[in-house]
Amino acid sequence: MSLNIIKQGAEGRLYLGDFKGESCLIKERFVKKYRHPELDSQITRQRMKAEVKASGRCLAAGILAPRILHSDLNTHKLYMEYFGNAQTAKQFIQQTVAAYDAEQTKEVLLHLCSRIGAGIGQMHANNIIHGDLTTSNILVNPKISVNQNQSEDADKDSKSEYDVIFIDFGLSHYNQAAEDKGVDLYVLERALLSTHSEQKYIFEYILAEYRRNCGKDEEVVLAKFDEVRARGRKRTMIG
Repeated sequence: MSLNIIKQGAEGRLYLGDFKGESCLIKERFVKKYRHPELDSQITRQRMKAEVKASGRCLAAGILAPRILHSDLNTHKLYMEYFGNAQTAKQFIQQTVAAYDAEQTKEVLLHLCSRIGAGIGQMHANNIIHGDLTTSNILVNPKISVNQNQSEDADKDSKSEYDVIFIDFGLSHYNQAAEDKGVDLYVLERALLSTHSEQKYIFEYILAEYRRNCGKDEEVVLAKFDEVRARGRKRTMIG
């Protein structure tokens, strides 16, 4: 079968393909030559299994994630639902910043951040730890097509008509520990400060909605997050 490669990253390749008549995205994790072969195979299998389990748990909890159609541990390929019109949250944010003034940008991004914060809160309420929360691992999938000739106000309104979908669960695991949830939040904060340094308010917007959705352990988790953040800052100062 001929596969059309659409992206290659450090961990694998993404192809457009087909599974039992359904268009799908195929993620292939390739061999890491710098690892011992047995260790590489073990790590790859663990990450594939983690992705399958986490996607299933998210969907069962009402959190949007790709459906896994098939996994092949021998060829290290995952066949999953393909969102052809989606873009990453990173791209969405960058395009929004480029299109609007500062006040309008905050208005549009508040809605996005609320959706992201609610999703992460629901994940943690269900003890799902993502492990690699970045705006590159979140998709914005539009519900309607945007007419290029529409007015700016209509275009801005259309930006709220989308689903937020979490992807790339290779580093995920299932754990109720507040420490792990705090680390998940810290990873996200650091990623946002690195990628979207001019929009420092993004994480606070996300955290506000997270608090409303993360369940009864909210205060414990946020206290752990503060501890993790303090340790991270100490490491940064010491070098």
